[in-house]
Amino acid sequence: MDLEKVLKENIDCLSNIGNAPTGGMTRLLYSDSWLAAQNTVKEKLEAIGMSASFDEVGNLFGRVEGTKYPEETILSGSHIDTVVNGGTLDGQFGVIAAYLAIQYLLETHGKPLRSLEVISMAEEEGSRFPTVFWGSKNFVQEAKKEDVLEIADFEGLKFIDEMKRCGFDFRDEKKEKRDDIKAFVEIHIEQGNVLEKEELQIGVVNNIAGQKRYTIVLKGEANHAGTTPMGYRKDAVYGFSEICYEAINRALEVGDPLVLTFGKVEPKPNTVNVVPGEVLFTMDCRHTDSVALASFTEEIEALMQEIAKKHGLAIDIDLWMDEAPVPMDATIVSTIEKAAQSEKMKYKLMHSGAGHDSQIIAPHFPTAMIFVPSINGISHNPAEETKLDDLVAGVKVLASTLYELAYK
Repeated sequence: MDLEKVLKENIDCLSNIGNAPTGGMTRLLYSDSWLAAQNTVKEKLEAIGMSASFDEVGNLFGRVEGTKYPEETILSGSHIDTVVNGGTLDGQFGVIAAYLAIQYLLETHGKPLRSLEVISMAEEEGSRFPTVFWGSKNFVQEAKKEDVLEIADFEGLKFIDEMKRCGFDFRDEKKEKRDDIKAFVEIHIEQGNVLEKEELQIGVVNNIAGQKRYTIVLKGEANHAGTTPMGYRKDAVYGFSEICYEAINRALEVGDPLVLTFGKVEPKPNTVNVVPGEVLFTMDCRHTDSVALASFTEEIEALMQEIAKKHGLAIDIDLWMDEAPVPMDATIVSTIEKAAQSEKMKYKLMHSGAGHDSQIIAPHFPTAMIFVPSINGISHNPAEETKLDDLVAGVKVLASTLYELAYK
């Protein structure tokens, strides 16, 4: 099996589905291109001898039965949807890598002792409808029907109508959650530049960072820019600037793996000759340790209150996302490490700062992730790219990992 040739052919094939003439990939949940991609993957699974089928919501599974322990399943895969105008690797590389790794194992070693299964998850990105992880949340039976009954996309098309148009429906909530999954391994591009900067081929992910996201509003007093003396102002931008400066300096003192981002800033009235009386801004904070994350954000919340008081500003702090860190399974992490060593790959243990389907699956089934480098750390962008050699290295490590889990 010429892995480099086959991998490139499969990436090119799937990337033609949803690829815009101007560049970039757009393949959104329950769209025509999404359905075409899932059906193409189904054909590829069947072509290598796997039985393939969809669940109720559109997750696709390909399966080969184990010869000795068929009731024990080793699962690998990722999501098939993309962001709007995204790249050709985020999500779909994990699907392609999973079935090519299994194809290689079947051709080289025959049938496994434990069942091997590929999952091509329906949706992870949340790019069409205001819902995320629809595929993995249904797989582990966390998805709630009531959360999507009334939602629609940017064109007004309702979620439920588009789902049914593609031939899918809500899952049967009376079914029990699967109990045969002994391991889930997801391979993904890093979407950062750590591996590239350190000249490594493989990241062995041992933790997915927790996230806290805030919307904060500072309220002062809008006033004339020419007639209001500096000492009499209640300038919301001045207050925000001090908050931003002090908080980021504190984050730099704490250091990795903590990250802090002020990503959106909206001053009002946002005009040249008026002292801004209000600023709305967001804050995103992430860490792999839940205690450290809570401690730091509590410190920053107190700091914001103190600075607002000093400037004579009112402040409203809304914490609207609070996701705990998700550790990966230590046994599978160790198995991936050994696979990287056996394949003579340069690797490191690392955490994921981005969210992935694995964080949804890990609380239910033993889970770990493999990263491959991203050129310049770019993702969710038509320029998203990884060297073919690094993609091949990832498939080899995945195949070696699945061999340890399913053949021994």
